[in-house]
Amino acid sequence: MIKCLVIDDEPLARTIVCEYLLKHPDIELVQECNNGFEGVKAIQQHAPDLIFLDIQMPKINGFEMLELVEQAPGVIFTTAFDEYAIKAFETNAVDYLLKPFTQERFDAAIKKWRQKQSQPVSEAAIPSLQEITNKQPEEQLRIVVKVNSDIRIIPVQDIEYLEAYDDYVKIHTSAGCFLKKKTMGYYENTLDATQYVRVHRSFMISLSQLTRIEPLEKETHVALLKNGTRVPLSKSGYARLKSVLGI
Repeated sequence: MIKCLVIDDEPLARTIVCEYLLKHPDIELVQECNNGFEGVKAIQQHAPDLIFLDIQMPKINGFEMLELVEQAPGVIFTTAFDEYAIKAFETNAVDYLLKPFTQERFDAAIKKWRQKQSQPVSEAAIPSLQEITNKQPEEQLRIVVKVNSDIRIIPVQDIEYLEAYDDYVKIHTSAGCFLKKKTMGYYENTLDATQYVRVHRSFMISLSQLTRIEPLEKETHVALLKNGTRVPLSKSGYARLKSVLGI
């Protein structure tokens, strides 16, 4: 039996998907979720094969929810906003259903998912959700992270500095450190370049946290932050920092 979830904050939208699923008796609906927090927990609990996912939801949106899932199932997006279509397909979604959609259009999406299941694709050919940079407005102001079974929302202005950490980025804040499966290049491309500066291959700092720049041996420098952290500056990072500061 194929297991699926419906994740949508609109009860009517969930009801329609449930009704359409009746034509597919081999697909079992194991849970309905009305927000992304519930969706993350349900995916962990049930390990579904397929999810029907709304994009615009309270708390966290559908894209942010997927970033918190280690092994994402097949995804069919269901939304009333067609401006999300490009990003939806960049996430390697199976299909994108624009509300209101018909039974026929729904069945076509299911058929597409079944066909995709029979044609395995190598991981190298799958675009990574982690590196998609065309964020939605709310994503410009926050970073959503998972801490054990909890989900935390970090306002961007709370970031003190970022540090490369194997396949993750360590986000340093006054409330502690959090890991996000991203790259430093991702944040260099998405954070406000007038406020967050890549000063080293492994570090990016918030200018609001910078107190001074100190020289070291052989024309090297470090940035001293308000919390006392000393962040090394590469030659190119030092030049970039001086340029942003206008010195």
